[in-house]
Amino acid sequence: MTALCVLSGDLECGQPLTSAERRGQQLYMRMCVVCHGREGQGYAADQAPALAHSFLASATDEYIRKAIADGRRGTTMSAWSIFRSGPLREVDIAAIVAFIRSWQHEPTAALDERTTTGDAEHGAEVFERECARCHGARGLGGPYVHVGGPELVTSASNGFLRRAIVVGRPGTAMPGFGRSLGEADIEDVVAALRSWQAAAPAKLPPPSPAKIPLGRVPIHPGGPEPVGFRLFPELTHADVVRAQLDRGARMGLLDARTPSDYFIGHIAGAVSTPFYEPETFISALPKDTWLVSYCACPHAESFQLAQKLLAKGFSNVTVLDEGFNVWKARNYPTHEGMDP
Repeated sequence: MTALCVLSGDLECGQPLTSAERRGQQLYMRMCVVCHGREGQGYAADQAPALAHSFLASATDEYIRKAIADGRRGTTMSAWSIFRSGPLREVDIAAIVAFIRSWQHEPTAALDERTTTGDAEHGAEVFERECARCHGARGLGGPYVHVGGPELVTSASNGFLRRAIVVGRPGTAMPGFGRSLGEADIEDVVAALRSWQAAAPAKLPPPSPAKIPLGRVPIHPGGPEPVGFRLFPELTHADVVRAQLDRGARMGLLDARTPSDYFIGHIAGAVSTPFYEPETFISALPKDTWLVSYCACPHAESFQLAQKLLAKGFSNVTVLDEGFNVWKARNYPTHEGMDP
């Protein structure tokens, strides 16, 4: 069944979706499509990886579940589980996994799961030469999947890693290295990934409440109007927002990400307003105040929130141009926890 048929639920396309898959479809379209695309093609925002391809032949349901539940630290993939301050219960995550699984069109691969015997030091050299341009040094910080991230390498089996390197991800920027690299080099890269796993932090961020109460909006309620803000869909530069905050201008800062991201770190003074559930807070926001929506994609989720605000009659809405990561990199004020 093609992804398009799955999304339509058309009986003429093939086997209809199960009730769990339909529930997963609804959740996916509400929370995941903004980055991974309607048909799981990926790269809709911030290089979010494709899902509807050969990846599914080697990824177990548990691997996908953990990716959704715990997220990927250092990336824009949020932790969605209620145990990580996200909005999804275990049954919700299972439904999304079932929906994603409905895209699988290849037989489940037989994976080589033997213990790696490679040379991690040499594997790191091979990785730097062949892989770092896409995945970053030690598998972190590159434009594509952070394969060195602790959540990924702890949940990926040796067989999963071997197959990904050998056959790649057809239809994406990830080539197969089965011919260009020898078996020994591939084994060494797997060993390097395992060595980076051992050096990675073992603990996830602590659990916190999935529902973060809306804080005070606006900041500086008696302050002047901001100067230099650009009406959505135009963007406002981080330096302009910071300058107006320092000036004491009246505004609201809206963090469009999941509560899990907000809890780990947010712009000081911002309130948690997840893009996927505006009905829980939108009536409490002032319409006579400039509202600055931001995320870390850097614009995907914040655009979604801004569009929903405009549809509800808010007029003075802008989106932070560079998103939270650039704000933080500039050492502008941030805060952790539930409080703005």
